[in-house]
Amino acid sequence: MRVTKRISSVSAVCAAAALALTVTTISKTATTSVNLPAGKVQLTSAGPLAFGPDGILFVGDSIGGKIVAIDTEDRKAAKTASINVEGVDAKIAALVGMPADQIVINDLKVNPVSKNVYLSASRGRGPEAEPLIVKVDTKGQVSLISLDNAKHAEVSLVDAPDANAAAAAPAPPPGGGRGPGGPEGGRAGGFPGGSPPNGAGRGPGGAPNFPRATPRMQTITDMNYVNGNLMVAGLSNEEWNSALRSIPFPFASADKGSTLQIWHSSHGRYETQAPIRTFVPYTIGGEKYVLAAYTCTPLVKIPVSELKPGAMVKGAEIADLGAGNQPLDMVPYKKDGHDYILIANTSFGVVKLKADNLESYPTIAEPQRTDVAGVPYDKISSLQNVQHLAQIDANNVLVMTAHPGPGPAFNPGPSTGPVNLNTIALP
Repeated sequence: MRVTKRISSVSAVCAAAALALTVTTISKTATTSVNLPAGKVQLTSAGPLAFGPDGILFVGDSIGGKIVAIDTEDRKAAKTASINVEGVDAKIAALVGMPADQIVINDLKVNPVSKNVYLSASRGRGPEAEPLIVKVDTKGQVSLISLDNAKHAEVSLVDAPDANAAAAAPAPPPGGGRGPGGPEGGRAGGFPGGSPPNGAGRGPGGAPNFPRATPRMQTITDMNYVNGNLMVAGLSNEEWNSALRSIPFPFASADKGSTLQIWHSSHGRYETQAPIRTFVPYTIGGEKYVLAAYTCTPLVKIPVSELKPGAMVKGAEIADLGAGNQPLDMVPYKKDGHDYILIANTSFGVVKLKADNLESYPTIAEPQRTDVAGVPYDKISSLQNVQHLAQIDANNVLVMTAHPGPGPAFNPGPSTGPVNLNTIALP
């Protein structure tokens, strides 16, 4: 049964409300062919993924402070696919000679050309975990992508946090917020192989103590390829740590990103250190935005026109899904003449945001404090333990399910197997 939540903001309606224009996603594909040199791909970690033109797979390497573009040479076009694989973690484990519980899947994306699925994963849990790139084809066959002599290019991030910076304090308790003088909300995920550093220890009574990742581990939290540029969210070494970078492809170099400030209504404060967790490029009222979700769970629109190297940009909160939650993935789509965004979350499960006329929702601004407000959504209660979403086509989405990690719901840590992939119709 779907539960609809709708609470109107009391802020003044923004000027864009009068436009009432259709919201559409910005194209994420291009047709320009690129020729990359072959050689050994040097990855220290494999995290967020994104697809660019002609089967180019972007891999975020937070530990290495860089992004690698790999030519998958996977360009045989397919209109759709139905991919259903049970125990994909065990299948990967069999390929690398490890127990299934030593495989951590960090992200997945569907190649928009071939509809084959690509996973970033770790062989092992801990600082010495080996990064893996895995392919699951439309027939469900699982194979490793060889990194020994692949066509690729890489670019270093000049504003990556110091690799030796200490981890932040432990994550806040359920309900969001921070203690006096404490850091802004975050998630413990992102350690090499999904494991916290040595000394994480356990809390009172033997309960696990889950500190956040170091800033370097959150250099790259999500990526999208948009009209010739790779947009990269994460943390930086700037005063406002939260960053959004735009890097032209083919790679030459990467400028500093824009750094971000938001009003977080459920925390009742401005935030500049909490990174975007997941985002999609979106057009709202005829203007291009990045629609971004953060921990505890503000939904913020950030104007693309203001994203310039080194700029300090203020995002506008248009919804809050509630505290004590981590957003995982967002998939925008149309159905029956309406716009929606499917959002997977650690605490709230999967929700279907009603995205018609987003320009009509007023900004939630200082001093307003609220826990759930703005754009309404339905909860899709039939979808449980969803860890990742990836769109296959206009009508279908790939869902990765697994048991949540051992931490609290807002900060569970790496999921545990069995890990299953299933194709479902967009709700």
